[in-house]
Amino acid sequence: MAIEVFNRYENKYLFDHESYLKLYRELLEYMEPDAYNKQHEYYSITNLYYDTPQNSLIRSSLAKPKYKEKLRIRAYGVPEGDTRVYLEIKKKVLGLVNKRRTPLKLNEAYAFIESGREPEFESYMNRQVIEEIKYLLTRYELQPKLYLSYDRKAMFCKNNRDLRITFDTNIRCRRYDLKMEHGVYGEELLEPGQWLMEVKAEKTIPVWLARMLSEHQMYRTSFSKYGNEYKKMLRNSQSERERVRYA
Repeated sequence: MAIEVFNRYENKYLFDHESYLKLYRELLEYMEPDAYNKQHEYYSITNLYYDTPQNSLIRSSLAKPKYKEKLRIRAYGVPEGDTRVYLEIKKKVLGLVNKRRTPLKLNEAYAFIESGREPEFESYMNRQVIEEIKYLLTRYELQPKLYLSYDRKAMFCKNNRDLRITFDTNIRCRRYDLKMEHGVYGEELLEPGQWLMEVKAEKTIPVWLARMLSEHQMYRTSFSKYGNEYKKMLRNSQSERERVRYA
């Protein structure tokens, strides 16, 4: 059964393709690709983020409060209406990331968020998480805001499964046609060839990894996919207003 509750620290790094190749080769001494990546070079992750009409959740998140939260639907590949997906709350408290999610069919997830009424319980669902999401839906008037997808490679430490590293590229996003079943397309968020690496661990990272990152001159950065898309949207809107103003 897939893990439905996560508590961990996540450190992020942004670099180019050449740096990714060098680091990935060295990591293979200590880590191995996850089960899917042993057979496929990448797997596709698709997300649909929800927010208020005023974008309250992402605006609060960008203000870097001690506590922040997001709600999204996550799928692996392009789902259809009856495909099993995850409805997920992502929270961050003083740097510790907490994810709580429940499997639902895509159409069940859509209906739950739109109506606020939980789906008829099935054995594959997490009842506790459904109750938490139901409460969240009473606090905010949520609507679909952003589709975001990317190609991922993931690795686990050979002797410590609590340490996981992911590499994401081809991050695509759109604020229109907000149906996950309509496929993977949208505007690129990163520059061509860029990679976003996330180091995910329940505790501190091992000494060998800290040394490797230092040798490669890789330093942590603050990078939220949703947050950076939102900031990019604001910049584009401002540029368009100025263009119209001075046209």
